[in-house]
Amino acid sequence: MSLKSFVAVAALAAPLFVSAVARAEAKFAYVDLQRALSEVDEGRNAQGRLKGLQEAKQKELDAEQEGFKKKKELLDKQASAMSEETRQKRQMELEKELYGLQQKWMKDQQELKTNEQQEVRAIFAKMDPIIAGIAQREGLTMVFDKSTAGLVYAPASLDVTNELVRLYNDQYKGGKGKAAVGAKGSSGAKKTDVAKKDK
Repeated sequence: MSLKSFVAVAALAAPLFVSAVARAEAKFAYVDLQRALSEVDEGRNAQGRLKGLQEAKQKELDAEQEGFKKKKELLDKQASAMSEETRQKRQMELEKELYGLQQKWMKDQQELKTNEQQEVRAIFAKMDPIIAGIAQREGLTMVFDKSTAGLVYAPASLDVTNELVRLYNDQYKGGKGKAAVGAKGSSGAKKTDVAKKDK
């Protein structure tokens, strides 16, 4: 083989070799953020607050709906004894009240949704540096979110959700943050069993 041919073959093979080495050194893991959200103490507390708020709003709305129902029943009973003008006026008042109840329900739902989004965003923002710390400690190339990454299958050994929940609860007991999880070895935490990608 001539030098020119050898160089040409080497040039073609080099990217394949580099790619194979890169794949051999890459380490991946995944985390189930939705499960972590429901399992960390702050997430459970947030769910309790949101549930309490929802129940309070529903109770208030139920009372107003019951009041509206009684007014409607009274109007139905008295309608035959009213003048047409009076009946129409009362009917319009009830329709306006019903519209107000519908608007209140929509406003309450939007408020609950906004509160939930704020709670979730705050917790996820605290999770990000913890996940980064786990990745650095374990030498991970990438960490995927199971619920959004479109994972069809991944072995349980690549799941770092339990470690995330444990570190989060340690770091944010009572809602007070401690020092963030550092790079490899700095946190003193037990290393997770993350498999090395060997393709």
